[in-house]
Amino acid sequence: MPSDAHCHPFDLAHKKADAEAMRLALNLSVAASSWNEDEFIYHEALAEQAVKTGGPPIALCFGVHPQLPSSEPGAVQFSLNALYRFAAGGKLAAIGEIGFDLFDEAYKATETIQERLFKEQIGLARQYNLPVVLHVRKAMDKVFSYLRELTALPAVVFHSYAGTYEEALALRKRGVAAYFSFGSPIMLNHRKAMRACALLPQEVLLFETDAPYQSQRGKPFSDYGDLCQVVKWAARLRSEAGTIAHTEQELHATNDENFSRVYFHTSV
Repeated sequence: MPSDAHCHPFDLAHKKADAEAMRLALNLSVAASSWNEDEFIYHEALAEQAVKTGGPPIALCFGVHPQLPSSEPGAVQFSLNALYRFAAGGKLAAIGEIGFDLFDEAYKATETIQERLFKEQIGLARQYNLPVVLHVRKAMDKVFSYLRELTALPAVVFHSYAGTYEEALALRKRGVAAYFSFGSPIMLNHRKAMRACALLPQEVLLFETDAPYQSQRGKPFSDYGDLCQVVKWAARLRSEAGTIAHTEQELHATNDENFSRVYFHTSV
């Protein structure tokens, strides 16, 4: 059963009316990311239906996105309040996506707020022993400043990892149960992501679509069908780098096993 380590089904459904039918046809498990109640309610309904029918499962994720203080500052407290309720209710497979976005001046202006939110959400993850899903842009130094807190978590998923291969190894060496998720950037000449994907050991790899937000070249948005192209590209990168050869099928199996371990605390 293939797995999409990070996506936004609610938002994709507004772009592609048959998105859920596509997911079911692909028998695709997904980690569904939410930051507001409308999104979460939609994702929760999909998860409940999967349980009833034995369909591919949905891992429910919720977090206060680091862009929110800039894009919708009035929604930050509502998002945080919802996170506390969902975590306390045992509804979450992971907290996220959370983290730091210092990509442009607008986001940099909210760095102090992002820092406060990150500390609070990491504390909540520790309280409930939940994994976190990290969104990190131009801020890997800040991640390293939280090593003590991150090593206390069962897993830390770097969504659309854009750091270096060496930074990834350093996180693992320092005791962080880090996983590195790759999507369409490895197909778009993002050199650091490509190198990390090519060289990292298979036990820390995940693959994602970030649907609908990381489109492949020539497409208006990403969808679930893009996962196979991402994995195909990853297999090519690893082969060209001389990494222990993995076929697409083997990388799918690796992704599925790591996905299950992170979000459902099991191995397939």
